[in-house]
Parts: sequence; structure tokens; C-alpha cells
Amino acid sequence: MKEAKSVKFSLQQDQNGHLSPFKFTKLFDPEASWDKDQLGDVLHWIRQAIAIVCGLLWGAIPVVGGIWIVVFLVISSAIIYGYYGMILKVDEEDFGGHGALLQEGLFASITLFLLAWILVYSLAHF
Repeated sequence: MKEAKSVKFSLQQDQNGHLSPFKFTKLFDPEASWDKDQLGDVLHWIRQAIAIVCGLLWGAIPVVGGIWIVVFLVISSAIIYGYYGMILKVDEEDFGGHGALLQEGLFASITLFLLAWILVYSLAHF
């Protein structure tokens, strides 16, 4: 009886489109299978983490100028490309090409990066 409930619960989770127990080992497993939404979500949140770290760092150092936005974009895109191209070794054509994968979370991360950078810079140096 208890086993039937747990099977029913895991089926409900799978029907909702979520992984039941998401394993962090899958993040570094080149043999793991990814669907477009899962890989997009992972790339999006990696890019958001990079944006927070870079924004806090840029604001604390303090750096100014538009070149640092370009540096952030290069760093962020290089990490994302390295992750899906070298670590996961996915076929990018299955997910819409390099452009689609490199765009995942890009505009949200630029916004988050600028917010963190400006906020930390303004609070720490004014």
C-alpha cells in the first residue's frame, strides 16, 4: 500500500514535467540525456549565478566603464559554451544551435549583473 502511494507520487511528479529527484551528478555527466527545457533551465541558472558573482565583484573592486559589460558577456558566454560543449558534450543542433543555447538567460543575466554591479558600487563607494 505504501509502495503504491510512492509510485503514484513519483508518477505525478513526472507528469508535471519535473524530474523527481534531480541529481547534481547529472550536471557533469556527458552521458546524461537532456531535453530542451531541462538544459535551458540549467544554462539559465548558471548564467544567473555568474551574473551575481560578476556584479558583486565588479561593484566591490570598483570598476567603471562599458568595457566591463563586454567582459561580463565574454566570460558568461565562454562558461556557458564550455559547459554544454566540453562538459556535457551535447549536440547543439538538437537544441536549436549555438545561438539558442548561448541566448538562454542572457538578457535576464545582463539585467541582474547590472543591478548587482550598480547597487554594490553605489552602496560601497558613495
